[in-house]
Amino acid sequence: MGKKTIMLVCAAGMSTSMLVKKMEDAATKDGIEAKIFATSASDAHDKLDSEKPDVLMLGPQVRYLEGDFKKDLSIPVQVVNMQDYGLMKGENVLKTALKLIDEQ
Repeated sequence: MGKKTIMLVCAAGMSTSMLVKKMEDAATKDGIEAKIFATSASDAHDKLDSEKPDVLMLGPQVRYLEGDFKKDLSIPVQVVNMQDYGLMKGENVLKTALKLIDEQ
């Protein structure tokens, strides 16, 4: 399957850092090779160019950016499920991201 790169975007890049940790833990537990990182909405375009992620997941607080990203990008873009985000369910978010990559 190869290593997957998953990018999360939120308002300041802080609130998703805990979610990234939980997703990394889930990936390790499941033996999935993934690079998972978070960035702020203002840095998102720079990171897209430098990191070339396979999927872009948006924090619920920046869901208004979804349309623009979908228009500009050829990778899957989706807002993280509000409940998974609120409860920091990293495994669920990881599974969603991987499913989006596989379906592409």
